[in-house]
Amino acid sequence: MRPHNYLSRHFAALGLAGLVLVATAACGTGDQQPSNQPHNESHGAQAPSGASNPGQAVVGVSFGKDDAATNYDKALVPDGAKVLVGEYVYEGSTTVTLNVRGLVPNRAYGAHAHAKPCGPKGDDAGPHFQHQADPVKPSVDPNYANPANEIWLDFRTDAQGNATISTTVPWVFTNARAASVVIHSETTQTAPGKAGTAGARAACVSVGF
Repeated sequence: MRPHNYLSRHFAALGLAGLVLVATAACGTGDQQPSNQPHNESHGAQAPSGASNPGQAVVGVSFGKDDAATNYDKALVPDGAKVLVGEYVYEGSTTVTLNVRGLVPNRAYGAHAHAKPCGPKGDDAGPHFQHQADPVKPSVDPNYANPANEIWLDFRTDAQGNATISTTVPWVFTNARAASVVIHSETTQTAPGKAGTAGARAACVSVGF
C-alpha cells in the first residue's frame, strides 16, 4: 500500500524548534489516518546555508495498524498508540525527535535508536546503535553506552499519555546506520556494568535513518 505523507514539508528550513512543533502537530491531529507502512523522507535540498550533510527523515506509525510498529507489551504501549520519529541533520550533527501519543499517562519510559529493524521479538532490533562501537558485547561500559555515542530518547508522558523528546548528537550516520527506535519499560541507567540498560523492550518502530 502507498505510504501516508505525515509531513509534506522539508525539515531543513524549520530548525530544531520547528521540528518539535511539526512532530507534535503531526501526531496530534485527531483526524490523522495512519498508513500500513511508514513514511520516510530524505532530502538534501533547501538546507540552511553552511549545512554539512543536510537532510531529514520522518516516520509516523500507529501500533496495531502499521507493519513498521510492533508493541511487545500492550499494557505499556497499547494498540492505537502513535509514534512519530523525526531526524534532522545539520553541520555535522544529528537531531532526533520522538513524539508519542496514547501511552500510559504520567509514566517514564526509556527509548533508544537500535542497530536493526524491528521484528516479531524485541531482541530482533539488535543492540543500541553506537557511533563508536564498543568491542565488548553487550555494551554496558559508559565510555560507549552514553547519550553522546548513542541516541537516547527517554521521556515521561503527560496526563494524556503523550510526550515529545529531542536529542542531538555531534555526529552523522555514514555507511552504518540505525534502523529502529525501541521503547523500553524503564529509564536508561548510566552506572558501569549497567550503562544503557532500560528494562524490557515494550515496543519498536522501524526507521530508515
